Amino acid sequence: MQRKKTNNGNVHFSMRYKLKIGALIALGLIIVLGLSAYIGRDAILNHYAKEKISSLEKEYGLKITYSKLHMPGLTEVELNHLSVVPSQRDTLLTLKSMQVNLSFLGMLTLDAEVNKVSTDELHISFVKKDSLSNYDFLFKKKEEKVEEKNERDYARKVSKLLKVFFNFMPENGQMVDFKLSHLRDTTYTELKIPRIDIKDNCFTTELIVNDDGSIHHWMSRGVLNNADKTIKAELSAKNGGKVHLPYITKHYGAKAAFSTLVYQLTENKLRGGEISLTGRAEVNGLELYHSALSPEVINLNNGRLDYNIKIGKDFLELDSSTVAQFNKLDFHPYVRAQKTDKWHVTVGIEKGLFTADDFFSSLPKGLFSNLDGLRTSGQLAYHFLLDVDFNHLDALKLESDVKQQNFKVLGFGTENLARMNSPFLYTAYEDGRPVRTFAVGAPNPNFRALDSISPLLQMAVMQSEDGSFFSHRGFRLDALRAALIYDLKCKKFARGGSTISMQLVKNVFLNRNKNLLRKVEEAMVVWLIENQGITSKRRMYEVYLNIAEWGPMIYGACEASHFYFQKEPSQLTLEESIFMASIIPKPKRYRSSFDANMQLRPNLAGYFRLIASRLARKGLITPGQAESIQPIITITGPAKTGFVVPVDTLLVAPTIEDDKKIETLTSQ
Repeated sequence: MQRKKTNNGNVHFSMRYKLKIGALIALGLIIVLGLSAYIGRDAILNHYAKEKISSLEKEYGLKITYSKLHMPGLTEVELNHLSVVPSQRDTLLTLKSMQVNLSFLGMLTLDAEVNKVSTDELHISFVKKDSLSNYDFLFKKKEEKVEEKNERDYARKVSKLLKVFFNFMPENGQMVDFKLSHLRDTTYTELKIPRIDIKDNCFTTELIVNDDGSIHHWMSRGVLNNADKTIKAELSAKNGGKVHLPYITKHYGAKAAFSTLVYQLTENKLRGGEISLTGRAEVNGLELYHSALSPEVINLNNGRLDYNIKIGKDFLELDSSTVAQFNKLDFHPYVRAQKTDKWHVTVGIEKGLFTADDFFSSLPKGLFSNLDGLRTSGQLAYHFLLDVDFNHLDALKLESDVKQQNFKVLGFGTENLARMNSPFLYTAYEDGRPVRTFAVGAPNPNFRALDSISPLLQMAVMQSEDGSFFSHRGFRLDALRAALIYDLKCKKFARGGSTISMQLVKNVFLNRNKNLLRKVEEAMVVWLIENQGITSKRRMYEVYLNIAEWGPMIYGACEASHFYFQKEPSQLTLEESIFMASIIPKPKRYRSSFDANMQLRPNLAGYFRLIASRLARKGLITPGQAESIQPIITITGPAKTGFVVPVDTLLVAPTIEDDKKIETLTSQ
């Protein structure tokens, strides 16, 4: 012991000695407090639990009870007979018993991490009757703090969610008699796991699904590794066959089944606080059905996405190292969404030369029915870019380009894409229902060859609908870009940007299929017809003018010219031709162009002058005629009565011989 004697005889202890004494006292206090906490751990735990439960009950209108909550050891927690019952609703959750072993280090740092968990008879029941359910409270919005609401750090938020998930995924444990059920009115769906054992982060289990009395047995296995921040899981039917997803058929009119489903995810920390999520999503033997997607069942033999997602403070990015595969074809998509004041979204695809037939044969069966069975040779390459900055919509970029090398169509499949080259039967649809079928060609007495239609009408329609029809190859990216900008500004589909080629393909090949991916199929069919010269431009325009709707149940230039003016389409005047061009965008509302006296409304004057000026530039009329044009016409046909007359009264009714020709077309 170090000490010194002072002049007055008192003993003075050194500073080092004082620090040692202080440290021993502090250690003693920590030990005493630790022992007190250990001895009173059950009281502390129950006090904390009751505070939390009281807060949850008050906020969400719940009744939460349990019979016993205690800590058998320093890192063990045991809970018995838990129940959660929403106010005046059916019981949501019951639990017979649960034992949890927590990480000691995690407890010291107040960062809960589960090492092992065992549960017995965990039952969760979602019940909905009419508009009331026992899980409404789950969708109750919590009031956010101002600083949290304005904070933008997607990487931190995603990492935080994954941390919570991984921390509660035990390395070892077991679950006995787990049941998740949903009762919606009279429809009952149940997922039951008799037993699941987790050993060294790995699990394998059977899942029993009761879909309104239909029993299915599934198998699942995988890895949940907190240390590596990795998830791997696989789902398949127990005895082979398909996994049929329950519930969705009765409530959403959809069907989904697959042979195997595989998912993998690993979280990696990057510089600057960014994170990356890498992994794979793969499905085999997929079968999908919903009328919004296709009128047929969609089949995909193999689909895979090897993804690399980067997340930063203000952006999410699907890196171009991502590989998307469907059947024989793979490509590298790129997507980036960055938030400043508003979102800035970029989507790109760059695919070098690939075998064309690999693409068409890889299309999911039933999704693009007009292309099923199409055979091709040669190679294709594709480039696509869409860049939308919602802060500056006028700067939108849209690029789409297909390059071909020795590409040829060797044979059509289920649909003859050359059907417009000769007389064919056309069916008009309204709201998915066929309303009228007629021949496009000689068997139809109302059909008119292009030379029998006034050049004024031909050019007026073209300048109104698609002025560059004879010079483009099916698409006008400038028009599509302008339409997209306009629609985004209006926040609705107000303008389409379709060419005559696109309208024609939609009506002839896709009229009966109104689904989410129809535009994609439309684009592919247009590209094939236009770039392979399957049907000439002249014939396409002739067909277009003979099937265009010009009024309720009025189809084709001939029917229309007789309906409005009781004359042949070759005899139409300048004003009559421009008027007829104005009807095409809204054929069923042609009466809105007239006042009570069946005179054209003055607001059409601008449209008349615009189309007339374009006709003058094309040399069909003089500049003087264009300048003096007025929206004045005289309706002399059945249209003036305001109702639709039977088609066969417009012109000579089809003869018996004509009917036989149409029947022959039908059988071809």
